[in-house]
Amino acid sequence: MARLYANENFPLPVVEELRRLGHEVVTIQETGQAEQRTPDEDVLQLAVADDRAVLTLNRKHFIRLHREQPGHAGIIVCTFTPTSPGRRLASMPPWKLPLTCTGS
Repeated sequence: MARLYANENFPLPVVEELRRLGHEVVTIQETGQAEQRTPDEDVLQLAVADDRAVLTLNRKHFIRLHREQPGHAGIIVCTFTPTSPGRRLASMPPWKLPLTCTGS
């Protein structure tokens, strides 16, 4: 299974579902780096140091980092498109979250 490092903005319900499916996912919150305005370059280096691919919604910056720093275990960038303005994400099953992901 995959070893993944979820960036601060990545939805926790998806992290939990990935874990349920057997993937080894660590969140930036669990590493004590949350809410510290950790630069994206540092997030990538934390993932590299632990041989993990990054999971992120920060598409623009991490695609740039992929081009600039290709020596990593992977970067999975996702886009999030809420379908219903009033619908709570926490109550949605992870497989119904409106995420589209691509990886490198």
